[in-house]
Amino acid sequence: MAGPRPGHPHAMTDDAVRPFRIDVPQAEVDELRDRLARTRWPAPQQQDGDRGIAVDVVRELADHWRTEWDWREHETALNACDQVETTVDGTRLHALHVRSPEADAPVLVLLHGWPGSVVEFTRVVAPLAETMHVVVPSLPGYGFSGPTPDGGWTTQRMARAIAELLARLGHDRYVVHGGDWGARVARDLGAQDTAHVAGVHVTMTMGLDVDEPADDAERAAAERGAHYARELSGYFRTQSTRPLSLAPAFTDSPAGLLAWIAERFRDWTDPASDALGALRDQVLADVAVYWFTGTAPSSSQLYWETRNAEPGTWSREVPTGVCVLPHDLARPVRRAVEAAVDLVHWTELPAGGHFPAMEVPDLLVADLRTFVARVTAGD
Repeated sequence: MAGPRPGHPHAMTDDAVRPFRIDVPQAEVDELRDRLARTRWPAPQQQDGDRGIAVDVVRELADHWRTEWDWREHETALNACDQVETTVDGTRLHALHVRSPEADAPVLVLLHGWPGSVVEFTRVVAPLAETMHVVVPSLPGYGFSGPTPDGGWTTQRMARAIAELLARLGHDRYVVHGGDWGARVARDLGAQDTAHVAGVHVTMTMGLDVDEPADDAERAAAERGAHYARELSGYFRTQSTRPLSLAPAFTDSPAGLLAWIAERFRDWTDPASDALGALRDQVLADVAVYWFTGTAPSSSQLYWETRNAEPGTWSREVPTGVCVLPHDLARPVRRAVEAAVDLVHWTELPAGGHFPAMEVPDLLVADLRTFVARVTAGD
């Protein structure tokens, strides 16, 4: 099943864990192509400067999405992974659940952010599952876990739901990895479910900063943060203040949704990754998940919820690892991290940006294997 369409009630009301399979009706695949073919594109203008993703770039992506790109290829790849669904706190929660051949293998939870999805991790699940049980939830309100029927879905509430999912799957001890919002949910899992979280591994360390840079690395991190705030945060300001204003466009126009998300992949990745070239089909699969599930509006609500919620804290008890990507949106500051958590692992990768599971999957897999081995050695 592809999940309930926007406006449909959630069918499950109990705590059973059921098998899940993605099966988007062909009529919806055809409708996507038809809508793309009928896109009303803006008139060309002669303009200087970077004002956002160029219309010509989006048109080329949309044409490929409509003509050559094949949803069924990506659906088949996702369905090659065992999947589950259950109802937690009134909403459906979906996850890939791929078991290792080793029954007593450690458990690793992979958490995406916005505008990511479980598609983000398709290149790393199989190699990780050689030695670990891998659980990849769709965050509540995202992809096959949405739309959520109510508001109030902060990262703390998401963490509680994912902890409940892990308990229902029978995983008493687990390691959690996250980037973007997934890093914040991972942080909250470490703080809320300390007895069951063996380690927290993140690529971003929201809220851990220093007042004054002390060296070149910290000055570079501060400049990166300033550049983001100055040039790249327009989407954040809109989604954290007026997310409902975007909802009709996200739901009605696949070209509009594509432009909004593709710009993030363009701006947040290592240029060498060629996100809109070499990774184009995977990016389009990610956008398609938002389109087919109608979850672009509910997922963007997390920005508003976070602005209006308590900030939360990092755990000092759970062993923590940080993987630094040279082209990510923000660069963690080791001094600030060490002051806040039990830092047992710090890696600075030579390549990659905001989506390392897509951009540098081999490097991420190696780092996760090292971290998981370190924090589960005594289990």
